[in-house]
Amino acid sequence: MYDYDVVCIGMGPAGMAVSGMASAMGLSVCSIEKNKVGGECMNVGCIPSKALLQIARHRHFTTQLAKMGLGELPFPEVLDAFGRIQSHLKYIGDNKTVRMFDKVELVLGEGGAEFIDGHTVKVGAREITGRRIFIATGTRPMVLPVAGIDGIDYLTNESVFHLEKVPQSMIVHGGGAIACEMAQAFSRLGCKVYLVQRSDHILSQMDPEAAEIVEKKFVAEGIELMTGRLITSFKKCEDGMIEAVTDKGETIRAEKVLEALGRAHDYSSMKLEKAGVSVNKKGQIRVNKYLQTDNHDIYAVGDCNGHYLFSHSAMHQGMIALMNSLMPWPFKRDFKKYAVPYTVFTDPQVSGVGELPPDLESDSIEYETTEAYYSDYGAAIAEEIPEGFIKIYTSKTAKILGASIVGENSGEMINEWGLAVQKKMRMTDIMLLQHSFPTMGFLSKRVAEIWMMNKVKPSWIHKICRKLFHMGF
Repeated sequence: MYDYDVVCIGMGPAGMAVSGMASAMGLSVCSIEKNKVGGECMNVGCIPSKALLQIARHRHFTTQLAKMGLGELPFPEVLDAFGRIQSHLKYIGDNKTVRMFDKVELVLGEGGAEFIDGHTVKVGAREITGRRIFIATGTRPMVLPVAGIDGIDYLTNESVFHLEKVPQSMIVHGGGAIACEMAQAFSRLGCKVYLVQRSDHILSQMDPEAAEIVEKKFVAEGIELMTGRLITSFKKCEDGMIEAVTDKGETIRAEKVLEALGRAHDYSSMKLEKAGVSVNKKGQIRVNKYLQTDNHDIYAVGDCNGHYLFSHSAMHQGMIALMNSLMPWPFKRDFKKYAVPYTVFTDPQVSGVGELPPDLESDSIEYETTEAYYSDYGAAIAEEIPEGFIKIYTSKTAKILGASIVGENSGEMINEWGLAVQKKMRMTDIMLLQHSFPTMGFLSKRVAEIWMMNKVKPSWIHKICRKLFHMGF
């Protein structure tokens, strides 16, 4: 006999999905969280970062108006940006999030869980048993062992939202989503930003043209891009400033350093081996296509398994894993068969789904690219948002393989293409779907129409069309 049907370790997006759904189904649930409900996404990730980006966007807009003599500075909200964010987070956590789990026994702030055996975990002095256990512990920020790193008070996403004020200058170490979002946010808040990235371009996994558009925007806004460089050392100076030296021999001085280089996996404290659960060479918990670990009564969902490090993917995996725990083999679902759309919330936004050119080319898959640009769309011109494009990658038989969208509202537009990829739809399906006009989403229909018009260009197609037309059906 077990204490609970479900024991969930971690209450970030994945754990919240498992706990909320399982309790709604009438299962008894105990959920363990060593910090706060909501995990990294709610407290030190997606939600506070979007709040900071919005404050920065308002400040940037006000600054532009002031330069044209149409407004006044200072922008008051920036003076206490971080206090405002923490106030919002407290309200959401106290009044919204925790109330969702009134049927769940929550074990909060009592430390991390460790396994005793395949059905038992220990938290503090308490042992808890469960018929099924779901590991949803997330990841931690990766910090490279650069010389001198231990001698500086560097920031990560876990600490940056607890600053008391906007620093005058900052080195952002990294070139992925978190690095780019925070670089633009702090720059717009009046901070001099140096973005140092090992690759030749930021957002190196995205469409190259997408990265180029964002890079040009960053440079125009005063961010100093230092791509193709490695930081070889850090040093805390007597005046309190931090010096970073690159492999090109350059020295950068800034008030703060933000480490935004990716995510690290370390689950040694959980004693997974006692439960028969293993990890791979990267420290990620091994799972099969049903999200089961080596012990099939234990599931690992979200970032801890290393597949698709997005909050929405973690939620989705939590849902799929719980469904799989209820179903016999023929009805279990393979989590890898679902499309994963994503968005980088820079200005302009960068979104993608499915297979993009780097993936297609590495897999030797033949594909065609069809594109439409914001600058050719009347609604975008009228709304003064000419930056951006939509590119769709298709097979020769018009099956939609992937999509890349850059520009305002791309995060909303990409979901349609996620469904198209997941359902193996073709371009004609999108072309024949009516889209509300004049929305930015109408560009999805426009790009499908462009694809069709390209297909009917050959003269032999023209002959067939004329023949059919004159036959008078």
